[in-house]
Amino acid sequence: MKPATIIGILLILVGLIGFATGGLRFTHEKKDVDLGPVQVSHKTQDTLPLSPIFSTASVVVGLGLVFIGMRTK
Repeated sequence: MKPATIIGILLILVGLIGFATGGLRFTHEKKDVDLGPVQVSHKTQDTLPLSPIFSTASVVVGLGLVFIGMRTK
């Protein structure tokens, strides 16, 4: 496979994941109190939203790269 085709497929996958989930979720732990052996912390979950415009552009560019990768010899 040509590099353009591989990058195109990856962009299509990123765009479809953006449409399906609406964003990327991640969890991180924040330490509130650290007094020697006593530690108090809490976990927070944040979402990094992916715009539908970004997802659409990713799919369109990906399809274009796959098409170009298949056409060139």
